[in-house]
Amino acid sequence: MKGTTPYLVVDNLKKHYGDGDARTQVLNGISATVNKGEVCVMLGPSGSGKSTFLNLIGGLEGADGGKISVGGTEITSLGKKDLGEYRRRELGFVFQFYNLVPDLTIRENIEVTAHLSDDPLPMDDLLRSLGLYEHRSKFPRQVSGGQQQRCAIGRALVKNPGLLLCDEPTGALDYKTSKEILQLMERVNREYGCTIVIVTHNSEIARMADRVLRLRDGRLAEDAVNDAPAAAADLEW
Repeated sequence: MKGTTPYLVVDNLKKHYGDGDARTQVLNGISATVNKGEVCVMLGPSGSGKSTFLNLIGGLEGADGGKISVGGTEITSLGKKDLGEYRRRELGFVFQFYNLVPDLTIRENIEVTAHLSDDPLPMDDLLRSLGLYEHRSKFPRQVSGGQQQRCAIGRALVKNPGLLLCDEPTGALDYKTSKEILQLMERVNREYGCTIVIVTHNSEIARMADRVLRLRDGRLAEDAVNDAPAAAADLEW
């Protein structure tokens, strides 16, 4: 359920790459809070720090400074083993490119992450929710790009994560398929209650969000709550 319980809390987050003349400050003191069950859309031009922000939340990179707390766990203080456990227990990742295993069926691609969870979602129910049940025995090359992305979402969701991180999830899809994927995420949020952070260049997607964060030159330029999110089906671009 959406509410006012802080779930993802970022405080004065900093990150740079390179040294000396090549040093680039990518994130420069970002602070933000996303409540449990919210859909948060993060906007910003290329190079603004969006993907770096997502990687830090996902524990894929270390921060230079600041704190990140997810579900009450301060992940910036975790060691390598505990960070791996955090990713296993709490996170699902969806990327622009599907990264499916070509020699595994749609069902098997999703099942490979189910064993990582102590409480995975029921496989057949998830396949039906994703619109993939009839395609469960096909290989990735035998289904459309949109169906492959649905499979990638299923692979992230089957663990029953508290937090779903999506980096340009519609970036490789056409308009019609993009809207179908956004409607699926809308339904996933409603049915499974996971908190979702979507990084995108597409400002129209922000209309479906409960919260909108906008990055500019490594700083937070906007942190807005949307009291009346639009239905994904009504988005146009």
